[in-house]
This record gives sequence, structure tokens and C-alpha cells, in this order.
Amino acid sequence: MSRYTGPRLKVMRALGVELPGLSRKSIADRPHPPGQHGQRQKRKSGYGLQLQEKQKLRFNYGLSERQMRRLVLDARRGKDATGDKLAELLERRLDNVAFRAGFAPTVMAARQLVNHGHMLVNGRAVNIPSYRVRVGDVVSLREKSRGLSVVRESLGELALTRPEWIAFDEAQLNARVSHLPQISDVPFPIEMQLVVEYYSQRL
Repeated sequence: MSRYTGPRLKVMRALGVELPGLSRKSIADRPHPPGQHGQRQKRKSGYGLQLQEKQKLRFNYGLSERQMRRLVLDARRGKDATGDKLAELLERRLDNVAFRAGFAPTVMAARQLVNHGHMLVNGRAVNIPSYRVRVGDVVSLREKSRGLSVVRESLGELALTRPEWIAFDEAQLNARVSHLPQISDVPFPIEMQLVVEYYSQRL
């Protein structure tokens, strides 16, 4: 399954949650699923609930299904609980760190910054969105990229409050990873155990 490029608000309405990494828009005006029968409350099966939680992660972080599967396999290899490790790995992606630091309005916009060579990690250019930052890493912009309109607008009006695990230097415009993120740092409600159960039957 390829990466989603369709209507973002429609996805959030279908999932019943606002995903800050996907869009800055709100579903408050129309919180029900799209479609003429969207306002009818449908009872989801166990599989439906698992799929819904998995899709929240996939759409918020902008991942393909193949990427999600790889992350779950990596999370299983760790010593920590699979759900906790999965949340950590998702938050540690460079495109997400650039978004959470405030350099871009969404994860998708942050991915473009990374792909186009605007982001630095410890002073070196990194153009791989899935790059995993480590404790102590410093994420910043190229000098010439600081004047980009998308960057200025995003830093002027943050989509989210910066998480505690990112130490941001306003003067230098860089973000240092002070410690590893936890499952509580995921910026929307998520039942990670349901995601683990979903993949336990498919991997």
C-alpha cells in the first residue's frame, strides 16, 4: 500500500481523531465520519478497532504499510514492551522530529524539508526522513533554509507544543534530543496494544 496523498480531513473524520502530523485542520465542526450515513453510530468489531488504531499511526506519521511492518518487527526485537518501543521508534524519525521541533506545520511538510536537503543532524546534511535520531543529536536547518516561508510561518505559530524530550534553542534554531520519547509523547489518543494485536496475526 502506497503513501496516502488524498483528502486529509476526510481521513481524520473517518478515524474520529485529529492527527496533528497529517493536518492542522480540525474536525470539531464535523466530528462524524464522511458520507451520507456518517452520523449513524456503527459498532466496530475487534478487527475494526485494531485497524482503526493502526491507521491512526500510519496516517499521522505518513508511513506506507511496508514501513509500518518493518517498524513493528524492529520494536519486537527490543527489550521493552512492543507498543512502547514502537511509539519511541515512530517519534524518533527525523521527519517527525523536524515537525515536533516546529520547523514544519505537518510531518508531510517536514518530510519535504528532509528530502530536499534542508535539515542537518549534528551539522551534517541528512536527507532520509526515516533516519532515527539518538539522545544528544542536534537537529537544525541549513543556514540558507532558515528564510523559507514554510519554516518561518511554522516557527511563528507552532502546530503543537514542543515535547519535553526535545530541547529547543530559539537563538540557534536547533533542537537537541535530551532523552528518548515515550508512548505518552504520541500527540493523539492511541491504544497501542490494539496495534500490537493487529500485527501479531499478520507478521
